[in-house]
Amino acid sequence: MEVEQTALPGIGLRHEFSTRSGRRIGVVSHRTGGRDLVIYDPGDCDRARETVKLNDAEADALAELLGAPRIVQRLNDLHQEVEGLVSLQLPIPPGSPYAGRPMGEARVRTRTGASIVAVVRAGQVVASPAPDFPLAAGDVVVVVGSPDSTGAVAGIVSDG
Repeated sequence: MEVEQTALPGIGLRHEFSTRSGRRIGVVSHRTGGRDLVIYDPGDCDRARETVKLNDAEADALAELLGAPRIVQRLNDLHQEVEGLVSLQLPIPPGSPYAGRPMGEARVRTRTGASIVAVVRAGQVVASPAPDFPLAAGDVVVVVGSPDSTGAVAGIVSDG
């Protein structure tokens, strides 16, 4: 799929693509931080049929709704393509030494070579969490690596 990017002087950036059915969809990212979801008229690709202004929380919610299933699908596809790569979903138990602490303090990648690629909290997916992301009891971390390295992460999140 081809995504076209257009600079909008004084406004920001517009990204557009066409769906398989031929519908044109765009996202305008304003320099001020706002975002507009644009659905173009099927008969005139230069005319917006509908524009939805999104605040930060709405844009984040939409990205998570659209992105979470795709992350899982991409991981499944990757498993089929790369022999020896596995992903595990590991719960953070209430007694974990990392519950209530930033994820980076566990030093998972340095200690094991595996990577935490997402955290699921209360049904919401946080993709590519930053090292300062606070882990909480009940979170589920999605870890990618070799069977040995991902197994080592299980020990770290449960026992330290």
